[in-house]
Amino acid sequence: MNRSSRIRSLCRLMGLGLVGLLSACTNGPPLAVPGTSSPPNSPSPSNSPNSPSAQPGSSVTPQPAPSAPRLQAKAGPQLPPPRSPLTHDELRRQAAERIVAANPERTYLGPAPEVLNAIPVLEIELYGNGSIKNVRVIRYPTQAPESVQIAIDAVKRAAPFGDLHHLPKPWVFTETFLFDDDLHFKPRTLD
Repeated sequence: MNRSSRIRSLCRLMGLGLVGLLSACTNGPPLAVPGTSSPPNSPSPSNSPNSPSAQPGSSVTPQPAPSAPRLQAKAGPQLPPPRSPLTHDELRRQAAERIVAANPERTYLGPAPEVLNAIPVLEIELYGNGSIKNVRVIRYPTQAPESVQIAIDAVKRAAPFGDLHHLPKPWVFTETFLFDDDLHFKPRTLD
């Protein structure tokens, strides 16, 4: 990683710390995430780059998706209810579109740069209601390892992905995230 990339990463981390500090100063109590005892923005051991969730072939098993109002209260823009996809290809396309819509500050839609900063690949397994059952890292980039957690968080913000009961199992899709030097990403499905 060159010096300018390290400086940008440090500035991003400082900015995220400032956002966390400011969010702690809100008037209301912190929002609870189902299955945890800490506020949603507090760091957890599973978010560290050395945790099992950040290793190739490892799994991150989130709890079933919370109801829509809690998901909207977390962060990011309010998404419309997902359509019920008719095919697995439509599921993957709709998921990519929802990931971009849920993460406008972290995405780009123009052409991907010739040289990408990082290319993590995730396998997302869903329940029949479209909520996330499991996220597995298939490809862990050596450069910008933090891109894996950014991609996982982006997928979680975009869930649920529609009623899948009419589709044959497994309810699984993969997504490749194309990260530029500023750690903005584009799902390869939309490239």
